[in-house]
Amino acid sequence: TWCPPCIEETPSLEQFATQMRPDGVTVIGVSVDEDGKALENFVQHFHLSYPIARDPSAALANSYGTYKLPETYIIGRDGHVAEKIIGATDWTDPRMIAYVKSLAGNTTQASR
Repeated sequence: TWCPPCIEETPSLEQFATQMRPDGVTVIGVSVDEDGKALENFVQHFHLSYPIARDPSAALANSYGTYKLPETYIIGRDGHVAEKIIGATDWTDPRMIAYVKSLAGNTTQASR
């Protein structure tokens, strides 16, 4: 809610989440916000459809080695981190979409 690059990428991440859902891709946000109301307002403002977990103590972020926001972890079907992306990303980029589709097992190619 307070990180400019996070705010910048949010609309494209929502579009990506909606587009990729039929391919079996799940987007899960993790917020380190301490203010639950600010997060609620953020979700409503951007009409976010993907789930967002709260991690105000940043325990999950610390366990993944997150040091700059936003950081995105793409986790493959095998449960391992396939990619770590540091900084804002354009989630509508065809290369990103193709990459994630390939991880999801979708043979139709289009792409942290």
